[in-house]
Amino acid sequence: MKAVVSITLDDEFVVHDIKVIEGEKGLFIAMPSRKASDGEYRDIAHPINSRTRTEIQTIILNKYREMLAQEEAEEELEGPGI
Repeated sequence: MKAVVSITLDDEFVVHDIKVIEGEKGLFIAMPSRKASDGEYRDIAHPINSRTRTEIQTIILNKYREMLAQEEAEEELEGPGI
């Protein structure tokens, strides 16, 4: 797991605990889930079609990469630690 994020949709609805995960094929998101009585994990909130899921994942991963690049740039400006 690389990060845990929250998103706000249309300034009206928020989804917390979306995970950014590094898998064998690269980064992907996992929606918030809860362990059911049968031991299986089930999403608490999730998109109902693949187009929306792809759109949400693209936005989250782009922002994640943007934040990483910003952190790296700030570290370069700080220089080596003393």
